[in-house]
Amino acid sequence: MRGRTRLATGLAVVVTLLTACGGGGQPAADATSSPPASSPAERTLTVFAAASLQKTFTTIGTEFEAAHPGVDVRFSFAGSSDLAAQIGQGAPADVFASADEKNMAKVTAQSLTAGDPVDFATNVLEIATPPGNPAGIGSFADLAKPGVKVVVCAAQVPCGAATETVEKASGVTLAPVSEENSVTDVLGKVTAGEADAGLVYVTDVRGAGNAVTGVPFPESSRAVNTYPVAALKDASDASLASEFVTFVAGEQGRKVLQDAGFGAP
Repeated sequence: MRGRTRLATGLAVVVTLLTACGGGGQPAADATSSPPASSPAERTLTVFAAASLQKTFTTIGTEFEAAHPGVDVRFSFAGSSDLAAQIGQGAPADVFASADEKNMAKVTAQSLTAGDPVDFATNVLEIATPPGNPAGIGSFADLAKPGVKVVVCAAQVPCGAATETVEKASGVTLAPVSEENSVTDVLGKVTAGEADAGLVYVTDVRGAGNAVTGVPFPESSRAVNTYPVAALKDASDASLASEFVTFVAGEQGRKVLQDAGFGAP
C-alpha cells in the first residue's frame, strides 16, 4: 500500500508539472504579454489628374505614401475635360487636379468639390519635334508652313485651348493633321515619327528627354495655364483627400513640380 501511495503521489506531481508547462512540454503563454503590434489600416486614395501631371504626380504619390503608412494612392491620368466629365457622371474619385481652371470650374459648378480649389502650378506650351528637328522648325509661324505636319490638342483640352489662344495672339492659323484628347497623345505622335512637330507643355518636352527636341517660342507666354487641385465632395476619406491637396501645394509637392519645369501658381 505504501508503495502504491508513493507511486500515485509521484504521478500527481508529474501531471502538475506538465500542466504548468502548458502541455506538450512547451512553456505556457504569458497571459499578460501584449499581442503583436498591428500595421496601419490600409486606405486607398483615388486621384484624377491631367495627363501632363503623370510623371510628377506619380512621384508625389510615392512620397505621400511614404509619409502616410498604409495609404495606397491610385491615379487616373487623362485629358482634364474627360476627367471633369467622368466626375460629373459620378465616377468614384477623391481628388481632382486639372491642367486649367476652366475644367475645374465645371466640377465646382456642380458642387462636387469639398472646398475651394487650390492653385499649385503653371505651365506653358513648347514645340516638340522628333530628335534633331528634321523639319527645321524654328518658330510658331513655321508650324503653319505648307507641308509641315503638326499635331495639337483638341480645343476642349487645356493644351488645345492654349494653342488657340496663341494662334489668336500671333495671327498664325494652324492646319493640324491631328487633334488629340491629351497632351501625352500629341507627344506620342511626335515620338513615333508621325508628325514634324507637336504643341505640348514645356514640362512634357523636359520629361521626354532625348526622345524629342524642344523649340521654345515667345508667344507661349500669351497662354499660361494655371493648375488647380481640389478634394472632392464624395471622397471616401475626406481627411486623406484634404491632406493630399495640402501635400501637392506644399513644399514637397512644389519641389517635385519645380524640378519638372512647372512654374509657381
